[in-house]
Amino acid sequence: MKIKMSIINNIMAELHDSRHAAIVTSNVNRFYATGFESSTGTLFITKERAYFLVDARYYEKAAEQIRDCKVVLQDDLTEQVLLILNAHDVRLISIESKTMTVGELSRYIEKFPNTDFDSTSWLSDIIEKQRIIKSEAELGNIRAAQRITERAYTKVLDKLEPGLTEKQIATLVTYYLLEMGGDDIAFPVIAASGRNSAVPHAHPTNKTIEDGEFLILDFGAVYKGYRSDMTRTIGLGNVSGEMRRVFGAVLGAHTDAMKALRPDISGKLVDNVARSTLEAWGYEKYFSHGLGHGVGLQVHEAPTLSKKSDATLREGMVVTIEPGVYIPGNFGVRIEDMAYITANACIGLTKTPKSLICK
Repeated sequence: MKIKMSIINNIMAELHDSRHAAIVTSNVNRFYATGFESSTGTLFITKERAYFLVDARYYEKAAEQIRDCKVVLQDDLTEQVLLILNAHDVRLISIESKTMTVGELSRYIEKFPNTDFDSTSWLSDIIEKQRIIKSEAELGNIRAAQRITERAYTKVLDKLEPGLTEKQIATLVTYYLLEMGGDDIAFPVIAASGRNSAVPHAHPTNKTIEDGEFLILDFGAVYKGYRSDMTRTIGLGNVSGEMRRVFGAVLGAHTDAMKALRPDISGKLVDNVARSTLEAWGYEKYFSHGLGHGVGLQVHEAPTLSKKSDATLREGMVVTIEPGVYIPGNFGVRIEDMAYITANACIGLTKTPKSLICK
């Protein structure tokens, strides 16, 4: 695995000239650039130097932890940015077009009328291109988040019994994700049983789980800012032959897609592999979403694996493989693992068995 240049140095190198600067304001990209988590702050990058302006709540810790830029105690942000603009004779500022709102951009234009703003995807594309390839440290954090997720899953399995509600199960999953070492949950837990399992992103309800149903659990942990994502479908009591057949179809689609993962293959083609398997079983029409997505600082990030994907997979990417079959008004099945794209194929990052478990 190659060592990645810091994103701050990378942006500096990509700036057109000494009069060009970049401003990073989104929480996730600010964390990616500085390694410092805060609910606010402004990262201003010029050709010669980078500045992180942050208020008194975070200043002391930021000054201790951040090394790639000058940490500045934020007082009057407009005046402080003007000082930086004048010191470096900046005339053009690139923004994160994929995250900055129209209102935020309008305020910057109003405050700095003598400066031009680049609202193209230039800056967002540079950051996304680097974030999409994981370093060894990033991969280690994702692995750690997944191990936490798996330990939580084992705990929850021991507690499952008819009579529990979906909300109670989701609460148990959340509790164990934190107890097993998670810094947070990666996203709101999905716990969907019976007919609700036929809704891909169902919200937990007060419905009780019952014998003869499927229960879909979709959840993940956060570790040092990085996320995991796993889905398992559990049988409750004696499930029907049709349910077992659908589970087998989804498991087959998952297995075939994992085998297809490698560098230089398109996300669209991997998605098609899974769909072809489901079509052979007669269930392709019930697969209503894309096959997968990237995972890292966000649980859904580039690349995408879907019918419409234009992404080409590359070594260093972490993606999910999550085929599903959802039969309206009846039941659904989804199986999801994470995988790391290697030089020749992929490595599965999810260790929990995928075979059908009936509780």
